[in-house]
Amino acid sequence: MNSIHPTAIVGPYVTLGTGNTLGPFTVVGGVVDIGNNNWIASGVSIGCPPEVRSFPHMNWVESSDGPGVSIGSDNVFREGVQIHGGWRDRTRLGSRLFVMNQAYVAHDCVVEDDVTLASGVAIGGHVRIGRASNLGLGTTVHQRRVIGALAMVGMSSVVTRDIPPFMKAFGSPCRPKGVNTVGLARAGLSAQTVAQIEQLAGVPNYPENLADLNEVESELIWYREALTK
Repeated sequence: MNSIHPTAIVGPYVTLGTGNTLGPFTVVGGVVDIGNNNWIASGVSIGCPPEVRSFPHMNWVESSDGPGVSIGSDNVFREGVQIHGGWRDRTRLGSRLFVMNQAYVAHDCVVEDDVTLASGVAIGGHVRIGRASNLGLGTTVHQRRVIGALAMVGMSSVVTRDIPPFMKAFGSPCRPKGVNTVGLARAGLSAQTVAQIEQLAGVPNYPENLADLNEVESELIWYREALTK
């Protein structure tokens, strides 16, 4: 059973799993699929049309147009979060995300599992964010950028280039500043793998030079494929 506040609005083309909580004045519309056990605070907006001049802004009944939004399970979306529907492809968010207040996810973005978006993060269209990445307070990400898995982006950063996996990066413009050793350890990577990543991170062909590290093979494949999308 879902707990939906009386002032929340859920559109006719929204599919909800079970165990979800929708807070006061939250609006979910368009074509939206939401999994199970998500906690959605007050004033959240999910599934509004993408902010694209050529995209039609439909009325409530017609809002089934467009690719929409897919959201996994066990996520937390705090007050005022905005997630726009897709333009060319679905906007996709995974599971176990922690999205803090006033964060914004634009059309056609892909946000993988276990990502943290701090308050005021703004992500442009078509951005891809790898699993367990952490974007600090007020970070902005230019459209079509890729942030690799287990990256840590410092607060107020302006991301205009792709951020390789496993790195910590910050600044305006945002640039890698070393390996996210704390995040890698918390994710359960072995000390040997973390040490090898630290050793290879300064080499020009990073992260391709990590190909022999079986423990992070899936993250490298994801990053390589994301760069071609």
